[in-house]
Amino acid sequence: MTSTKHGDYRWWKEAVVYQIYPRSFNDSTGDGVGDIPGIVEKVEYLDELGVDVVWLCPVYESPMADNGYDIADYRSIHPEFGAMDDWENLLSELHDRGIRLIMDLVVNHTSDEHEWFRRSRGGDAEYEDYYYWREGDDGPPNNWDSFFGGSAWSYDEERGEYYLHLFDEKQPDLNWRNETVREEVYEMMRWWLEKGIDGFRMDVINLVSKTEGLPDGDPDETVTGTEHVVDGPRSTEYIGEMCDRAFEGADVMTVGEMIGADADTALEYVGEDGCGLSMLIHFEHMSVDTGDGGKWDVVDLDLLELKEIVTDWQETLAGEGWNCLYLSNHDQPRAVSRFGDDGEYREESAKMLATFLFTLRGTPFIYQGQEIGMTNTTFEEPADIRDVEAENFVESSLESDVYDSYEEVRPIVESRSRDNARTPIQWSADEHAGFTDGEPWIDVADDYEAVNVEEARADRGSVWHYYRELIDLRREDDLFVYGEYDLLLPDHPEVFAYARTLAGRTLLVVCNFFDGEPAVDLPALADAASPELVTGNYRTETQSDETVELRPYEARVYEL
Repeated sequence: MTSTKHGDYRWWKEAVVYQIYPRSFNDSTGDGVGDIPGIVEKVEYLDELGVDVVWLCPVYESPMADNGYDIADYRSIHPEFGAMDDWENLLSELHDRGIRLIMDLVVNHTSDEHEWFRRSRGGDAEYEDYYYWREGDDGPPNNWDSFFGGSAWSYDEERGEYYLHLFDEKQPDLNWRNETVREEVYEMMRWWLEKGIDGFRMDVINLVSKTEGLPDGDPDETVTGTEHVVDGPRSTEYIGEMCDRAFEGADVMTVGEMIGADADTALEYVGEDGCGLSMLIHFEHMSVDTGDGGKWDVVDLDLLELKEIVTDWQETLAGEGWNCLYLSNHDQPRAVSRFGDDGEYREESAKMLATFLFTLRGTPFIYQGQEIGMTNTTFEEPADIRDVEAENFVESSLESDVYDSYEEVRPIVESRSRDNARTPIQWSADEHAGFTDGEPWIDVADDYEAVNVEEARADRGSVWHYYRELIDLRREDDLFVYGEYDLLLPDHPEVFAYARTLAGRTLLVVCNFFDGEPAVDLPALADAASPELVTGNYRTETQSDETVELRPYEARVYEL
């Protein structure tokens, strides 16, 4: 195995990112809510895991209508999480260990408690057009839906007009047509960069431009109005301007979350020929187990569709952009429950998914708890739910004629709710999984006594140690990072196989995504003089022919 400085080098291409959802990471005060000092207590853990970058979910001042993605003050820390001194200490502790920090930022919308909105609704002429306000004598100004359900418009009694909110009613959309709004945003971003951060992850950033006149949307769309808000007419202009005005001259990592993006669209935003973003978080591969009804329409994983989507992104961005690789985050269910088996084959499938994540071309993102194979949880009563999106789904479902009781809706909630990712990280088998000495803001998952960091670190064969191995392999060998991608076995319904090649060397990756035992023919193995098994999640004998017999959720990586 070899490593050299690649000609396509950027530090964020070779990094491994660890996402922290602070409310659920570690509570240092006993109030049941994770906080920044709690993260500081675990910085050594992050260093020992081997990650290079921390993506910190919002810790700004917020009324927490959407768990911090409704920002009331971009330049202050929410008291639940600590103070600015605590944040500065965290940055210092991370940087002392060579770990970079990127901040999560929401600039499509603010909280309705932000000073800008308060002054806008109050008729302050300077702030009048900071948001989208419209009259509506006969109801909402158009038929757009909120992504959280219901109308995207709410009536404000104080101003006497409707305001636009593509998400919760407490998250009014900023009017990016207003140049003053954009400059306020860029100046705030420069302020954070001057404090020493290493970049941003930007929430739903491709929604900042809306179609002129805000016309009605197609009522047959899953969310009415999306054609007027996703990649709007000035989206690339605004994001390009942001990269020029906020990031010019800075060696930063910029990650744009983009609803509805495909690989061709990504080229408009990433790289030198695009707007200049480092990479995109897209959702295409998050649709491979959903039906036509969207997120809450749960169907079985379609591996052929996953291959098609992943291959499209790998091939389209090759040489032109860079991929963000993820299977879990704060908005998605736990990967091992969704794409693997959280029962009999929890460890095997968690390791297989990790193999898949770390052997594609791009930057891998680990979501907290993923490194120990944390699973989805249960929500016995509606009162157990904390996710506003899931609460709205349950409410609308029970008001419909489709469901008669919560028990009928419950399996869908337990499969798809964002709360699955937001249960506290399981540090030990102690009460509340060692997360807090108090009562946690959301219940700990049911399996914490068996699935926790302490147990995983003590077991050399655990998911945690497998992640450590993959992180080391990627750090030591450019082939894992920069190698070209070639899909193998495109029509196999159970096995995802591909090759990575660089400078005359080849990796062969084979992942069984199901609990069967398929045998697949890979002629490249037979053609290789002495194929070396680099890693895998089962004990495996030396491979001497082209037929590979796979066990449930088995993954193998060979160097040919």
